[in-house]
Amino acid sequence: MPYTITDACVGCQACVRVCPVGAITGEKKAKHVIDHELCIACGACGRICPHASVLDPSGALCTMEKRSSWKKPAVDEKACVSCMVCIETCPVNCLALSAAKDSGDPHGYPYLKDAGSCIACGFCAAECPVAAIRMVQPPA
Repeated sequence: MPYTITDACVGCQACVRVCPVGAITGEKKAKHVIDHELCIACGACGRICPHASVLDPSGALCTMEKRSSWKKPAVDEKACVSCMVCIETCPVNCLALSAAKDSGDPHGYPYLKDAGSCIACGFCAAECPVAAIRMVQPPA
């Protein structure tokens, strides 16, 4: 089930700007709606909403978090098999594959190339077939 916007919405449009798939519409200063066919349930709308106007898929009210405290992916290169599933899964394309480190390790590894674009959805960690990605708090 996707996220839902409640009647507490004041139309600030913060959710519209952060939604990676354009699932949220509405006029400024009016209640917005989420197209359930388009919503990928990333949760960015709930994390960004300053008016506590978003319900998560279980019906719980989301709480705003400062964007600077949103969790980011951390890759364990020892566990990573460089399959690139995480890169392909990311809805905002904030991950990339590094060049090979050296001749002793011919693999490139995923890394967070654009931390500012990351919406903390955790899809990369959830889809990693070897559990090489954890979502962690950024350093203060």
